[in-house]
Amino acid sequence: METERLRLRPYRLEDLDDLLGILGDPDTMLYYPAPYSREGTLEWIQDNLRRYREDGFGLWAMELKDTEEFAGNCGPAVREVKGVPEVELGWHVKRTLWGRGLAPEAAAACRDWVFQNLGAERLISLIRPENSPSRRVAKKIGMTVDREVAYGSMGWLHLVYMVRFVESSAF
Repeated sequence: METERLRLRPYRLEDLDDLLGILGDPDTMLYYPAPYSREGTLEWIQDNLRRYREDGFGLWAMELKDTEEFAGNCGPAVREVKGVPEVELGWHVKRTLWGRGLAPEAAAACRDWVFQNLGAERLISLIRPENSPSRRVAKKIGMTVDREVAYGSMGWLHLVYMVRFVESSAF
């Protein structure tokens, strides 16, 4: 998938070092229990490779089209929220590229892909209340807060941002 400035593609095992630079960065992972280790980052890639096989989609690697620089990731993944499978959209951008509008650009493209290709009626993003940068991205792509849930291994409070297919048709 391509946007004006980005190429989104399936992960490759060779993405490990580039992705570790993002998932292992304490500033980028501030709203996670901890930055990822090399082993955890490899598991992240392998989990998405499994998702591609089993679900037909997962988070994708994000590259800048003009330089092919690894810029982050974005994409949908099936997550169980309070016992219900949901298609959740997530994103991470390399810290040196923050503030350039890459996350909303990628997220909007992924949102549209989900509605066009998966037949989903709704799409969510799980975002910690204090994560104002991700909350801004969610709002920019038409998402609103649907509810609050305790989520993840730590049971931390997350806002469930949501957009419905009919809402996204205005974009």
